[in-house]
Amino acid sequence: MSRLHAIARAERARSRGEDRLDGAIADFFLDTPARLDDRARALIAQWLRGVVGGIETDIRRHAARLLVAAGETARAEAMLTQGGAMLRLTRAGLLRDRDLMGELIARVRHDLIAQALPSAISGPDTASLLVRLAAVPDTIVATAATALLVADSRRRTANETGAGARSELPAELHHRLVWWVAAAIREGLHDLMKDAGVPSATGGVVQSDRAITDAALRCLAAHDEGERLEAVAARLALAIDARPDELPALLVEALGDRRLALFIAVLASATGMDFDQARAIVVDPEGDQLWLALRANNLDRETIARIGLALSEADPRRDIESFAEALDGIMAVTEADARAAIAPLSLHRDFRVALRALTRSDR
Repeated sequence: MSRLHAIARAERARSRGEDRLDGAIADFFLDTPARLDDRARALIAQWLRGVVGGIETDIRRHAARLLVAAGETARAEAMLTQGGAMLRLTRAGLLRDRDLMGELIARVRHDLIAQALPSAISGPDTASLLVRLAAVPDTIVATAATALLVADSRRRTANETGAGARSELPAELHHRLVWWVAAAIREGLHDLMKDAGVPSATGGVVQSDRAITDAALRCLAAHDEGERLEAVAARLALAIDARPDELPALLVEALGDRRLALFIAVLASATGMDFDQARAIVVDPEGDQLWLALRANNLDRETIARIGLALSEADPRRDIESFAEALDGIMAVTEADARAAIAPLSLHRDFRVALRALTRSDR
């Protein structure tokens, strides 16, 4: 190892040490509600490793096949033996992307709450809500319910086994992540070939860049945003199209069936929100916006109490005593006032983002 190389490595190590210290200090001073618990951290790390690794593997394998066909066998071998996109993206700070992490944290909190919800199914002879919906004569509802059973089972299995490599990201975020991984692969491949003494002929570089690009485009084409659990739940809620008098029982039964995604989708449909916004207010431990959304649909005291109790049992961040004390105040809010209060949440997502950005710029 050359002297300059040793100095450079020592400098990188020092920089990483400072970054770790900064992170530890920031974590120490976080308020408890903002801090991720160990289970959430583990699920986030598991998901990132699985998805980034899955995308990287898909791109490498297809790019290597294209390079072999182009006669670039040395680059194809390097493509398959190289790795490390996850580490490169982490060091570059790209995985700190606010949209990506916001989506992931919300999803993880949703999954943890859904897993911990108390079941209200009385026994083995009692069919769950989704099973019953899958058997109704209305084929649109039945098909959507069956799809949600599959999507929910896939999500739960992935969380339990850690074996899932499907991104289930919104299309825009999946697009962003695929190109980040592609860029990390390209950078690593060029560095590896240089260290191996392989001539950096212009033709070889062009061929490898083209192969990586084609492989990334193939990965993008294979992504179906409509298969996401959230999208499937939204389709079922739209198909059910619950009347106001059906809404209380449907919401309570969705929680009792431990189908939090369906609960959120039904609430979103009833209030005119998109799924992501409804999910945000449901996983928020304070719950103030959730109670307003429920009152905006004129839900009665018993229904709101049952929903609050179920969510409190599933989410240790919630304070059941505070909720009980606030219940009188919640019920004092009229349907009209509640609808007016949550109206901004029903705005288009991009419009809400623009308004928040404008507000932050004035601070």
